[in-house]
Amino acid sequence: MRLFGKLYARTLVWARHPHAIRYLCGLSFIEAFIFPIMPEVMLAPMMLGKRHRAFFYANVSLAFSLLGSLVGYALGHFAFEALKPLLGALHLLTPIEQGVSSLRAQMAEHRWGLYGVLVLAALQPVVPMKFVTWAAGIVGVPVLPFLGCVALGRGKRVWLLALLIRLFGERAGQLLHKYIEWIGWAVLALLGLLLAWWFWRR
Repeated sequence: MRLFGKLYARTLVWARHPHAIRYLCGLSFIEAFIFPIMPEVMLAPMMLGKRHRAFFYANVSLAFSLLGSLVGYALGHFAFEALKPLLGALHLLTPIEQGVSSLRAQMAEHRWGLYGVLVLAALQPVVPMKFVTWAAGIVGVPVLPFLGCVALGRGKRVWLLALLIRLFGERAGQLLHKYIEWIGWAVLALLGLLLAWWFWRR
């Protein structure tokens, strides 16, 4: 069953839509504080479709991620207690509280260690961005260093993607088209293994 090939083809169509950049802005914004899908899902096909604008798309996505990060920070700082029941219902409360504990420990030990944790969290796609932004607001990380860490971590991700597509765009597109089924099922299998490990540890 060719599942991911069809999804990839549909995403390429969306990425070439006249309003694709608006969709990218919206996805980058809401992913930073509530939505579970990373903006790279749209960003990569858009870059492949117009390689000469790869860094422009990367910068647009980064800018709206930063705006969304501020919303997540503000919600964590001013409305966390009031929103606890809702977050619990959405199964977001536990990951956010774990992030809070980690950031508080880093802040108590060494502030530069705290900033390093924020940069790494924004850099890796495994940790959803919303947990980082909410936790930073709850802990009370200074806003400007927070934004700098998010910009550095998320910026490395989108700029590296833009660089790779500028250098190997056509080849990257051919490889994705050829192996998208294998890649998609491999990612699902990896997520399944991670979930199984998490439940086993619990």
